[in-house]
Amino acid sequence: MASWTVQIHPAAEPELRALPSDMQARFLRIAELLEDFGPQQVGMPHVRPIEGKLWEMRMQGRAGIARGVYAAVQGRTLIVLHVFVKKTRTTPRAAIETARTRLEAMR
Repeated sequence: MASWTVQIHPAAEPELRALPSDMQARFLRIAELLEDFGPQQVGMPHVRPIEGKLWEMRMQGRAGIARGVYAAVQGRTLIVLHVFVKKTRTTPRAAIETARTRLEAMR
């Protein structure tokens, strides 16, 4: 079985680095799960679909909740498009649009 690759969009790297260390560690663990088992085999509570081709990685830490929005691109590559601290019950529309804009710019 071919493994998957999780990449981080250049604009999302500083967003990820801004998270507390426990959330960064959680991000890395979810990325490892996605690479080892593929997105079809990893589900709640780690990942969940948002809309269209966008999915979210669900990180929780002592400081709160964060999300990483990602999409599958060519081959077996997942790209993390946007990382943010979640402050509301639903994923903010602006976060979804940021991810969608970054995905469209890659095409």
